[in-house]
Amino acid sequence: MITIAGAGVAGLASAYELARRGLAVTIYETGEAPDDNPCSWFAGGMLAPWCEGETADPQVVRLGAGAIAWWEQVTNVVKRGTLVVAPPRDAAELTRFARRTASHRTVGADEIAALEPSLAGRFQKGLFFAEEAHLDPRRALRDLARAVQNLGVQIRYGTPAPDQVDVDCRGMAAGLPGLRPVRGEMAVIEAPDVEITRTLRLLHPRIPVYLVPRGGGIYMIGATMVESSSWRPITVRSLLELLSAAFALHPGLGEASVIETGAGLRPAYADNVPRLTHRGDTTHVNGLYRHGFLLAPALAKELAAQLCQDHNHADHRECTTA
Repeated sequence: MITIAGAGVAGLASAYELARRGLAVTIYETGEAPDDNPCSWFAGGMLAPWCEGETADPQVVRLGAGAIAWWEQVTNVVKRGTLVVAPPRDAAELTRFARRTASHRTVGADEIAALEPSLAGRFQKGLFFAEEAHLDPRRALRDLARAVQNLGVQIRYGTPAPDQVDVDCRGMAAGLPGLRPVRGEMAVIEAPDVEITRTLRLLHPRIPVYLVPRGGGIYMIGATMVESSSWRPITVRSLLELLSAAFALHPGLGEASVIETGAGLRPAYADNVPRLTHRGDTTHVNGLYRHGFLLAPALAKELAAQLCQDHNHADHRECTTA
């Protein structure tokens, strides 16, 4: 039996990979449902490894490259790429972004209009990352919870983990040295008269912002703002920045209704690269920063390979190859 603390995206992905290899798994989660995990619940859901390469370590790009295929086994993934744009005054930001990333092509005004008709005439130049995708993290979290339960995993909601577990996926609550909280803030808006079908990134020297369609005229707009340990609600300044960015993308978004705001603390190491950390008999899956849905599959596979090796050696049995 493998015990896991935490039923966020890291804990559920780890359970999925372990159960697929034939191991019995129990997850302990203090929340009452998948909805109670704020870091995973307030995520953007962008499966965009090449865009993340603009600021992230090359390991993030490498580890995230397989995320789309992994999530397609579990939930609906929208494979329409990522479109990166900037207003004319910030054209230098687009050039810088292009230099620091790969797997994109430059698009002009006509192709931008063909990709997203709602943006016709608004931007003269952009970058299109055709191989990227996005998902709805809330649906994905529920679907993943259902998938692990179908594999026989027990999720004990409303139950604190015992003092000793095999795998700890509790983020900041794990108390690991070197972790710091990175506050992310988001708003969900409803604009039924604006149709955008893929993730958009609007570049700005001070606060790059992303907009992710959720379907039915619902959009999530967010950015990783500041390092903080505060769980306070979104600040007025941050909300104004997000809504101003939405308006800059399309004036119709200025008429949108704000239907939800939120904030979450993402655990990160100094290099913003997640890792498996061993402390005693516990393996910690932590430090996913803002890349939870992108990198959880790769870390879960690495964890499963390690634990299966240990399990086979201890019990003289073999895990099933997933």
